[in-house]
Amino acid sequence: MRTMWKGAIGFGLVSVPVRLYAATEEHGTRLHQVHDADGGRIHLKRVCDACGKEIDYEHVAKGFEDDEGNTAVLTKDDLAGLPLPSKKLIDVLAFVDGDRIDPLRLSGAYYLAPDNAAADKPYVLLRETLQQTERVAVTKIALRTRESLALLRVHGDLLTLHTMYWPDEIREPAGLAPPASVTVRPQELKMATSLMDTLSEDFDLESLEDEYEVALGELVNAHLEHRPVPQKATAAAPDNVIDLMAALQASIDTAGKKGAETGKASARTAPAAPKKTTETKKRTTAKKSAASSTAKKTIAKATKATGAAKTAKSATKKTGRRAG
Repeated sequence: MRTMWKGAIGFGLVSVPVRLYAATEEHGTRLHQVHDADGGRIHLKRVCDACGKEIDYEHVAKGFEDDEGNTAVLTKDDLAGLPLPSKKLIDVLAFVDGDRIDPLRLSGAYYLAPDNAAADKPYVLLRETLQQTERVAVTKIALRTRESLALLRVHGDLLTLHTMYWPDEIREPAGLAPPASVTVRPQELKMATSLMDTLSEDFDLESLEDEYEVALGELVNAHLEHRPVPQKATAAAPDNVIDLMAALQASIDTAGKKGAETGKASARTAPAAPKKTTETKKRTTAKKSAASSTAKKTIAKATKATGAAKTAKSATKKTGRRAG
């Protein structure tokens, strides 16, 4: 790898000399602008609006134009003379818990390696301390003449650096979220969780590839070899959701076909529940009616017996009072 930056990590009185390497790289088919009629290359030239001449890159400076049209020309020497404390130093501002950093703030990713053998011991000390305390370091660093916030964290056996956006560079998301009145039912949450579990089974992040880049390569090769262009259909995104529960169920069925087939096989081997025939239903109804009639007669007899007992008891009381 090519060293992008060389300096030191500084926290307190401890200094760790390090080298910075790009941790990511973009792979892609590079396209350039051509004339569609004859394929000739189209070149962009640096032309001055004032004199109309093409300007060499060595004479290109930076400028700022105010609201009144006045331009301040800043040369390379002007920019190089600006004070930049973090030009050769990764200045540690604080150590914080990792979950305090919103991933929305992260930008580029870089590897940090010890610059020499003398830096190995303090490098390992910083790495082990961060790992055992489960913390990350908020730092400042200057890359390509621009100072940026950065996050220092442990990745495997290495320290990595992630450039971060400044607080005022994060836009406010006011008015973007759905209204607070929109709620979901427990059944919908349960089905959505089931769908997540189904989609997550046997997922391998390393096996993913850029399908667009593969198709673009096939398209370029087809033109170079003067053969028919391969046609691939692109699935259209749904424009509406009519029934959320039905959509969740359909997604679960599609993602879990293997599980569904296993369930169906088990259902076939299980004994089927006996079906009720018409005669069975009639006999059941008759039994219920007879039982209901018997119960009514029993209740009536009990009611008459209770009434007779009450009458006899009343008569006995009256006879006793008369005798007295």
